[in-house]
Amino acid sequence: MNTTDIIGTIGVSLILIAYFLNIFSLIKKDGNLFYILNIFGGAIACFSSYLIRFWPFVILEGTWAVISVVALLKSIKKPQD
Repeated sequence: MNTTDIIGTIGVSLILIAYFLNIFSLIKKDGNLFYILNIFGGAIACFSSYLIRFWPFVILEGTWAVISVVALLKSIKKPQD
């Protein structure tokens, strides 16, 4: 396993951890932790895909991270009930 594989594995693992925690109701799907795990996971996986020049996943993971940033910002700005 080379460095790029390790970086990609970390990124994808963060996304999968967020998904697992959400599915088993350990975190909320609209909670900040869920968004943060997806932001870092997507960004790291995007970087790994960039390093190997695999453009479809650069776009996919980059979009994943950007959408998660937008969702986090919306969550932070939302008034607490």
